[in-house]
Amino acid sequence: MALSDELQWRGFVNQMTFADITELDKQPLRFYWGVDPSSDSMTIGNFAAAMMVRHFIDAGHQAYLLVGGATGMIGDPDGKKDERNLLTLDDIARNKSAIAGQYRRIFAGQDFEIVDNYDWFKDMQYLTFLREVGKHVPLSNMLGREFVQSRLGEGGSGISYAEFSYALIQGYDFLHLNRHFGVSLQLCGADQWGNSIAGVDLIRRIEGNEAHVYSTPLVINKATGRKFGKSEEGAIWLDEKKTSVFKFYQFWLNADDEGVVDYAKIFTLLDKAAIEVLEKAVRENPAGREAQKTLAREVTTIVHGADRAESAERVTAVLFGDKPVAELSDADIDLLSTEIATVSRGSSVVEALVQAGAANSNGEARRLLGGGAISVDGQKLAEDTVLQERALIKKGKNSFILVQ
Repeated sequence: MALSDELQWRGFVNQMTFADITELDKQPLRFYWGVDPSSDSMTIGNFAAAMMVRHFIDAGHQAYLLVGGATGMIGDPDGKKDERNLLTLDDIARNKSAIAGQYRRIFAGQDFEIVDNYDWFKDMQYLTFLREVGKHVPLSNMLGREFVQSRLGEGGSGISYAEFSYALIQGYDFLHLNRHFGVSLQLCGADQWGNSIAGVDLIRRIEGNEAHVYSTPLVINKATGRKFGKSEEGAIWLDEKKTSVFKFYQFWLNADDEGVVDYAKIFTLLDKAAIEVLEKAVRENPAGREAQKTLAREVTTIVHGADRAESAERVTAVLFGDKPVAELSDADIDLLSTEIATVSRGSSVVEALVQAGAANSNGEARRLLGGGAISVDGQKLAEDTVLQERALIKKGKNSFILVQ
C-alpha cells in the first residue's frame, strides 16, 4: 500500500502544505519530528504522532528525531493559557535523555537519527539570531497566532517575550536541518501547525528552498467527544514509572467499542486484513472484546516489549478471568504486587482482609465471608483458614489482595 493510502486509511490526515498527498509516494524525503521535553516521558498523544512517523520510515523516508534541548529551555506556549514555569537545566537534560530512550524503543530496528537543537543554539549569539532569523519574520505573522491573540486579548494572562519568540526558535530548527541535512519536511501534531509553518516560511525567505509540513489530527474519543488519551488518574504516559505497565495495558483493554478499531489503525502496525478481523469481532461479538485484547497487547508490546505485554495479559487473566495465581511467574507477581494490596502468608482470611484494609474489623470480615462476598483463588473458605500458599483474595469483582 502506498504511503498516501496508508495514511488516509489509518486516519493520519489533517493539514498539509502539499497540493496532493500523493506527493509523499514519489522520491524519498528527509523529514523531522520532535517532542517538547517538558516532561521525562511522552504521552500516548505523542505516541499517536510517533506511529505516523513510523509509517513514513517504513515507506523509505529518512527520519531525524529531535529532542528539544533549546526549545525546552523556553517551553512551547501554544495552547497554554498561562506562562510556563521554566525547567532547570538538570530537568531538561534528564527529560531529553528519557525522550531519546523512548525514541530508541518505539523505533527499534528502524533507520533514524536523533538530533538536539541545543547543539546548534548553544553558541549562537543574540545579535546573530536577530540578524539571521528575526530580520526575516514579519511581526504581523507572529501577532496573528491564535494563542498570542488569546493571551494578549481581554482576560488574557499576557505573554513574555521569551514565549512569544518560541516559534522563531522552532522555525530556525527547520532551517538548520534543511541547510545541514537536507530536511524538507516536518511532521507534527495538529496543535503544532502554526509553529511548523514558521519554519517553512523561514526556509523560503532565507534559502529560497521549498519545504513542507504534514500534520496528524488529534485523536478523539468517539464515545465522549473529547481528546483521547486520559484516564481518571490523568494522562497516560509511556514511562512505566508514571503509568505502570499494568495500568497502560488496562487503558487499552477498556477502550470503547465505538472507537477501538480506529485506535487499532492509529496505535498499532496491524495490516488492513488484521484490522478487518477486529471490525468483524466488534460487530458480531462485542462482548468477547477481542479487538480490545488485541489492541492492548499490540500497543503494550510496542511501548514496553513483548515480555511485559504478555505478563500484563496473564495478570489480567488472574484478576478478571479464571487463571490461577499459582501459574504466574515471579515477574508477573512483581507486576501484580505493585497494583493491589499484599499481605504475608500465614494469616487467616479474616486477618488478611483487615490487614489489607478490605474490612474495618474482624467482625466485618466475618460478615463479608458469611455473605459470600469473599473468595480465595475462586473458592469460598472458612474464616479460620490459614493462607500458607500464594493466593489471591477477591472481594466482589474489582477488589483484590495478594497473599505472598
